[in-house]
Amino acid sequence: MSPALTRVHPPQLAARAATVTASPVREILALTARPEVISFAGGLPAPELFDTEGVSEAFRAVLAEQPKAALQYSTTEGDPGLRTAVAARLGARGLPTAPDGLVITTGSQQGLSLLASALIEPGDVVLVENPCYLAALQVFGFAGARVVPVPDLADLDDIVRRERPKFFYTVPNFQNPTGRTMSDAQRASVAEVAARRGMWIVEDDPYGELRYEGEAAGWIASYPGAEDRTVLMGSFSKVMAPGLRIGWLRAPAELLRACAVAKQAADLHTPTVTQLAAARYLADRDLDAHIATVRQAYGERRDAMLAALADALPDGAEWSRPQGGMFLWARLPQGADATALLRTAIGHDVAYVPGAPFYAGEPDPATLRLCFVSETPEVIREGLGRLGAALRG
Repeated sequence: MSPALTRVHPPQLAARAATVTASPVREILALTARPEVISFAGGLPAPELFDTEGVSEAFRAVLAEQPKAALQYSTTEGDPGLRTAVAARLGARGLPTAPDGLVITTGSQQGLSLLASALIEPGDVVLVENPCYLAALQVFGFAGARVVPVPDLADLDDIVRRERPKFFYTVPNFQNPTGRTMSDAQRASVAEVAARRGMWIVEDDPYGELRYEGEAAGWIASYPGAEDRTVLMGSFSKVMAPGLRIGWLRAPAELLRACAVAKQAADLHTPTVTQLAAARYLADRDLDAHIATVRQAYGERRDAMLAALADALPDGAEWSRPQGGMFLWARLPQGADATALLRTAIGHDVAYVPGAPFYAGEPDPATLRLCFVSETPEVIREGLGRLGAALRG
């Protein structure tokens, strides 16, 4: 008979894995999986607006004409044809870019992870807007950064002087979660502070092409002083299809090389077939015309939500009027707790995301985020009627 096996517990998880929490947005989505729930919680593009025919045809063409290349390994930096197409789009929007100045990423979310690998040592300071894109807070926390909020851009210079951060992370166009847009003067100020204080700027722009009113502002990367210290990230997730997981990262050469090495360690390269299909779509279809259709629909949905909010939210509530993007930010009257109220809302078959998890600093429990692009105007009105009933108790 064999002797009894002595069992010793395996080593514990890394400290960073134990301290970084799961995304509450993902957890809320699990709670709202019932089809009768009208959810304003997710940040999901409207699937009925996907160009399914165009994307399907791009995949069919690639697999028919380039099957061996499409199913083979690719270079870490990305398919040359796709990088050329992305560079051309950036140039057409006012930011001259060489194809070899880009790395194709598996969604722009991966760009954040690559930058964290290339730039952050445990204990380094990273500055973020407050509130901030939740998944960015997860990435920076997982890398061991000390995340410091910048509630007001007017205070950026003083905070940079005091904290000496590695970089400032910003979503300047239609920010997630607040929907706010950085002014020209603010962009110029961020560039000037970064140049004078010696700091990287991480400019995340997943929503910039989804503008419904007002004039487009230039990327921070194009402002004097920012040219050699700005990382620009973008994605086709919001304007083509999120399931493709195609993003890109534009950065100065030395940092771009470091990100490419980090990507080699992460996944070798973004899937070849999706890269080739995205490049084929850009060659054969008019993406700008498709985006115009999406903007029209999303603008109507934003307007429907804005028109119904006064009746849905209690007296004393405030909300933003985003010029574009996907999200609207609201603040309930003083003393309200949006997290506690969420269960009541779900009981009325409607959902939102409480604002508290988006804060790097002290949270405002009365805040909440509403996504207005996933539902039609009719459903938005019905959902806000349910929300109003829930908030009235």
